[in-house]
Amino acid sequence: MKSHPLFYVWESLVSNYTNDSLLVQEGFNSILTHYSESHRYYHNLDHIQTLLVFIEEYNHLVQDLETLQLSVFFHDIIYDVQRADNEERSALVATQFLEQTSYPAEKIALVSEYIRATKSHQNPHKDSDLDCFLDFDLFILSGPERMYQAYAKNIRKEYGIYPDAVYIPGRKKILQHFLDQPSIYKTEGFRERFDAVAKENIKKELEKLSL
Repeated sequence: MKSHPLFYVWESLVSNYTNDSLLVQEGFNSILTHYSESHRYYHNLDHIQTLLVFIEEYNHLVQDLETLQLSVFFHDIIYDVQRADNEERSALVATQFLEQTSYPAEKIALVSEYIRATKSHQNPHKDSDLDCFLDFDLFILSGPERMYQAYAKNIRKEYGIYPDAVYIPGRKKILQHFLDQPSIYKTEGFRERFDAVAKENIKKELEKLSL
């Protein structure tokens, strides 16, 4: 849908690498369809918009804006809470689309790598752009209390097919994993400004889940 505010960003990005306006439109329609699925309460178009704003705000930290922007558009395009391979499948969708354009093969590989990294939030190669991407993706953890609570409720809604007896232990395991890390955020600026707040938010959610 060309009237959607995200379409301008998508079109200006992808049109640098293809003259096929139909392909550009079809790619965006796919993104719009997937991120508007009824079971998405957090991993939706608002999440994409938020991450793109972060890239704009912190563009001085980013070396390859286009690769990061494309990673944002595709990183949650496949989102099924009953599957464990969403990141792999999302990376495949990104690769299949970008291979229809002239986007360089080595950068397509990076987009795929960045998307897959959102599963473990690990960055063994110390790629500074990936550090930024992973920090942006987890920024919600350090949001104001009301924002964090809304996020936690929306995640619970996304896993609504599971009873508390299944959801709570799984959620607690994920949250504890973040707490067990030396730091949640990878970039120096995010660590200094947001790490303590994120850990406090997580501790409060864990306390509620343990009641």
